[in-house]
Amino acid sequence: MPIGPVQPVPLQVPLPEPPPLLLQGARSGGAVPAPRFDCPPLTDSRPWTAPEPRAGAAIGSKQADRQGDDAAKASLLSGGDAGGGDYRQLLKPTAAGWPVRSSWCVWIEPLAPGTPASSFEARWQRAVEAALVTWQGELPIQRVATADQAQVRLWRRRPPLKSGSDGALRASHGRALLELRQVQRLGQWQLEPLVEVLISPGQRPEAIQATSLHELGHAFGLWGHSDQDGDVMAVSPTARPVLSLSPRDRATLRWLLRQPGLAP
Repeated sequence: MPIGPVQPVPLQVPLPEPPPLLLQGARSGGAVPAPRFDCPPLTDSRPWTAPEPRAGAAIGSKQADRQGDDAAKASLLSGGDAGGGDYRQLLKPTAAGWPVRSSWCVWIEPLAPGTPASSFEARWQRAVEAALVTWQGELPIQRVATADQAQVRLWRRRPPLKSGSDGALRASHGRALLELRQVQRLGQWQLEPLVEVLISPGQRPEAIQATSLHELGHAFGLWGHSDQDGDVMAVSPTARPVLSLSPRDRATLRWLLRQPGLAP
């Protein structure tokens, strides 16, 4: 999945809906205090661009990616699981660092207004929500009612065709598009990762759930792919959809959450 500026997805006016709080205790089994969610609407935003590199100062995007790769590999060798217990070395940061947050606000495109929900749309929504519930077992996530409150927005649409390395156009059932933006919420400017997730409804329910699970992994900071088929973040889908996080997925996420976040 590419990281960087993307073509904006046309926004639709969402219907208000009750935003259930998606939150569970940590998988360690111990009681944990509920985090305080803060999902105010976005009132203004502007693109963020990496500063021009200066001698001995800031580094460019490609340099940042290489530095992140080297740091991840060094961490794997020195303090990580050398036996392959995670795939941290395959992740890439952005030019501003790792796109991680202490909590996430997520919006899901609602069912079409004015008409009874078709079984086609309802099936898509149930599958996407099931994938989100899986991730909320690992991360503090708040479901919000409007798109401008969210860092992650899920859309019910097929991703456009994408050109491969050989120039041929290829179709996919899901895609996560990341853009770093300076946003204003409650009068304060801050740098945020904003992610548009496109999930095609033209799949069977298990495939929609597996696709959503994978693309949400990217949205929550796992910008890279595992090299093993049993992981949710495997580079290619398997014949049997992966519907639960593997120990390697969880170990990689735990490592990612210990990394410093965005620092413009």
